[in-house]
Parts: sequence; structure tokens; C-alpha cells
Amino acid sequence: MKRYKAKIAYDGSGFAGYQIQPDSRTVQQELLTVLKRIHKGEAIQVVASGRTDAKVHATGQVIHFDSPLDIPLNGWLKALNVLLPEDIRVHDIEETDPAFHARYHTSGKTYRYKWNRSKVISPFTRNYLVHVKQLPDVAQMRIASKAILGTHDFSSFCAANTGVVDKVRTIRHLEFEEHGEELHMVIEGSGFLYNMVRIIAGTLMEVGIGRRDASELAEIVGAADRSRAGKTAAAHGLYLENVEYES
Repeated sequence: MKRYKAKIAYDGSGFAGYQIQPDSRTVQQELLTVLKRIHKGEAIQVVASGRTDAKVHATGQVIHFDSPLDIPLNGWLKALNVLLPEDIRVHDIEETDPAFHARYHTSGKTYRYKWNRSKVISPFTRNYLVHVKQLPDVAQMRIASKAILGTHDFSSFCAANTGVVDKVRTIRHLEFEEHGEELHMVIEGSGFLYNMVRIIAGTLMEVGIGRRDASELAEIVGAADRSRAGKTAAAHGLYLENVEYES
């Protein structure tokens, strides 16, 4: 058996999320179906770096799977991309150490959240950018974001229904990029809680449109109370961009 590590991208618009669910189309189910076909009916398990919610996109998701087949890497790449639906693509595949684990060996992740600041959002980007009707003050958002950096208990930025007990995470980088009418938030950290990036995005946007003061962010982080932070931003603006691993 050989273990393979692959970098994949997917358009989340047509999926109920990454993780397999009954009676729903998911990224994991599509991968399992294709691998089973390649292996002539044998079920092959797929492990991802983490799950993404319905409508969330990925440009740098990482998976691993084991296979007894002796197929060259370019053969794997071609076979997977021919058989997978067009809204999932494999960008890279490599043979890796049998002990490698796509989920448990992560050392960090980068997410990108995208807003559209135009007066009217294009029908061709409506599933990939979140429209903001009021122009945000990006300078204030940058000031507020400084309170997010570092190691904190991020309970204020975690969905209330999570079963995770330890909510301490480290955010190493957070910046805003302006690309014409698009505004992007890029955030990188050791790990993220359920809905954490979307709640941070929603709270910082509330600062941008004047519903909150930038000085409130430090208090919100310190409160460790979900009710203190802003609304969870829409899922379709979120992209899993990169996954880092221990050397």
C-alpha cells in the first residue's frame, strides 16, 4: 500500500459541504465514488485536512488516501481529473510517508474571505463574493484586526453548538487586500474553530460599516462569549487557501 497526498480545489456552490452526509452531495462522496471506480469496486478511504461547510470553497484543501495500485503520479492526476466532476480538481499529487495524516499533522491554515463593494454585484460572481451594500472603512477594519492577532481563547468567535472544549488558537497573520471592487481578508493561524473565520469576518465588517468601534475588538476577544461578537458572515465568501504541515 502506498499513501498519496493530494492538493485539491472545489467550487463549494453545489455541495452541502466537504464531509459525507446522507442524501446530500458532498466533496468527500465524489472523491470516494471516483476512487472506488478506479479500484474496481474496492472502497478507498479519504482523509482531508478538515471539513468545510456548505457553499464554502477551497483552492488548497489537502487529502490523503492509500492505494495498492501501481500508477505513476501523472496517471493519478489525469485519472482523477477525468473522472471527477468539473467543480472538483486535483492540482497536485505525491507519494508521501505512510505515517502522514492530512488532518492530524497540520501546523497551520490560511483562509481568504471575499467581499464585493460594487453598487450591483454581477450575477456571475454572486456565489463567490459577498456583496456589501455600504462601503466599509478598511482603515478601521485594519485597526480592529490587530486585537485578533496572537494567542487567545477564541470562544467569542466560535459557533455556540461546537463540542470543542479547548478554544485557544493562535492567529499569526491577518491582512486586508483591495483588488478593485473586491475586498479580501486573509487570515492564517495554527488552527480554527467552527465558524471562527466567518465570525471574525462578520465582526470586522460591522466595524467597517460603523456598527461597532474598532476599540471594541479587544474586549470582545477577552470576553470569551459568542454573544459579544458579530454575525457569522455568509459561507460563499470563504475559501480554504492553504494548509501547512509539520516538517
